[in-house]
Parts: sequence; structure tokens; C-alpha cells
Amino acid sequence: MTDKGGKRDRNKFVKHRSVSAAVLATLSVLVFLRQPTTAQKSRSPTASGRDERELRQEACLNARTKLWAVVLIVAWRTALATAQDLAPRAYVITPLHTSAITLTWSFYDGGLNFNGTVPITGATGTYHVPVFSCYHSLNFFGRSANITASLPYAVGNFRGNVLGNGVSVYRSGLMDFSARLSVNLLGGPAIELQQFAKWKQRRILGASLKVVAPTGQYDPTKLINWGINRWAFKPELGYSQRWGKWMLDAYGGIWFYTENPQSFNVPFPVPQTQTPVGSFEGHFSGDLSNLMGRKTRAWVSLDGNFWWGGIASVFGIPNPKTEQTSSRIGGTVSVPYSKHQSIKVGYSGGSYSRFGGSYQNLQVAWQYSWVGKRW
Repeated sequence: MTDKGGKRDRNKFVKHRSVSAAVLATLSVLVFLRQPTTAQKSRSPTASGRDERELRQEACLNARTKLWAVVLIVAWRTALATAQDLAPRAYVITPLHTSAITLTWSFYDGGLNFNGTVPITGATGTYHVPVFSCYHSLNFFGRSANITASLPYAVGNFRGNVLGNGVSVYRSGLMDFSARLSVNLLGGPAIELQQFAKWKQRRILGASLKVVAPTGQYDPTKLINWGINRWAFKPELGYSQRWGKWMLDAYGGIWFYTENPQSFNVPFPVPQTQTPVGSFEGHFSGDLSNLMGRKTRAWVSLDGNFWWGGIASVFGIPNPKTEQTSSRIGGTVSVPYSKHQSIKVGYSGGSYSRFGGSYQNLQVAWQYSWVGKRW
């Protein structure tokens, strides 16, 4: 092999490594990382035949590949962990021993904004998330409280162009189980159904704790997983004020994450940590006491949120490019159509995203509720 031919083969080898270190994420994109085939390795120059400059170039390429992977993982997994929902009237009280079963279908379509940190274009994702939830209200030292448990399942397709190469992936599996305990601290006493019929809300101050458990589908050898492989905790304070048929809700909370001991990395998984993510959520809603000539308990809400933070670190080294600043705006309509059943429809879209997911979301939920000490 001539020196000229060797350089051409080496350039081809480096170029191949650059292209095949594929990235693609979700909530939009996915990253596929491939190693050279055996035949390609046999054609590549040996380490002894490389000069110092070539070795530095390959080391730089490997470092960039790992950086891209970290950036994509953070964008994807933070979107799953925080699940920046819009939940109007989350702190409104219900009578003691109220129970409810809710079936929710959510549709997401959109992409990720990488803020120029990775060479990816046309990164999109489309996925469906059905959720089964159970709710029960209880007496917590004289205050109204409730607990909600949810188990989601997700199915989706993700695609994008990495360095000019189109990559796509399909995923289907369980997401992480979550539970939320909410307690009203002011203005929300624990009352029975008979008392509740006479009670009028004015001002409510509440607190809640949401916990996400690492029970979802997860494989450390794959970049795209529905589970996040770590615990997440969100303490939150909520305020609700009613004026006649109008209601204002405001919540502020912080997501905390434990370490992911096996985060995707090449050539082997590594531990990853993430700084807390702050969130603020606001809703302005109104009762539709007369809908189509009938008295109802229906209501409509204008919703919005904003979150920031979430810088990821690998081996204790933070990557400032992974800091997120995003917000969503949407609306919700809830319409009871019988004594025990109601339908809720919500839509939201990303209004601003400096880094992370920017999705359109349509959500439809059916709820069956009842009051009684037995489930």
C-alpha cells in the first residue's frame, strides 16, 4: 500500500467513524452509535502507522461523539422525568373518601431544539402515551388531602438527520410509575359530602410531593428509553383563589434527581447526575355554569408554565450546554356528562425553548368518580 493510498484509507476511516457515530433523539431524536465493521478495521491503518496528529483527530472525534450523546440524553430524559404537565385546579378539594379512575390518552408531535450543540437537522418525534391513574381523597390531620398514582405506557417513532444520514427508531414500553401526595394547608378543611355541598372556596394554599420511580423500560446500551433509570422528586407549593365563577391557580416547584448509575455512553455506560429543575405553572379558569342551556359543572382554563435548569454532569464534570429554559401555553376544557363521569380535553404547545423538547400535545381524559369508603 502506498503512502498516498494509506492516507486515503485513513481519511475514509475517520470519516466513517464521524458518520456512524449516529445520533438521534426523541421527544424527538435518536442517536445510533456504530463501530466499524471487521472488514473496515482490517483495512484501517494500525496505531503504529499513525502520526500524532491523526491520533489527536480521532480522540477529538470520540470526545465530540460522547458530548453529542450526553446532550441528547439530557434533552430526552429530562423531558420524560419532568413531564411538564399543565394541570389546572390541581389543589381544589373534594369530599372525603372521593375516589376516581382516569384513563388518559396523550399525543405528542414535534422536535428538539439543540441550540446548535449537535449537528442534527429535521429531528422529530411522534408518540402516544396512554395513562391509567387512580385518585383518593383523605383526612390528613384535619386538612383535605389526596393521593394519585399513575402508570403510563408509550409508543412512538423518532427520526432525524445526523451529519446528512437519516436515522429512525421505534420504541414501545412502560414508562416510570409516579405517585403524588397533596395536602391543603390553608382554606381546605377535610369535610364530608354533606358539608361539601355548602362549602364555598375562597383562598387555598397547598403543598404536594410527586415521586417518579425507575420502573420503566430501560436498557443502558440504547440511547432511547422510556424509563429514566433514576428517582425523581418534586416538592411543590400551590395557591388557588376564587372570585365567583373565576379561579386563579399558581404553583411553584423543583425537580430533584438521583444519580443514573448506567447512563448511555460509548464504549460502556457511565454514571450521570443532573442539577435541579425549577418550574412555575399558572392557570386562569372559569365555570361554565350554563352550557347549551343546561346547568353544568363544566369549566374552561387558560394554562401556561415555565421551567429552567437541569445541567447534566458526567464524572462530576458539568456540561453548561444542557441547561434548559422552556415554556408551554395551552388550554383545557372539562365537561361532566353524568353524576360520575366526565371528559377533559387539553391542548398545549411549546411557546419558547432554548434547549430541549418543543412539542404539540393533545390530551383526552375520561374519568369515573364516586364517594364512598370502599373502592
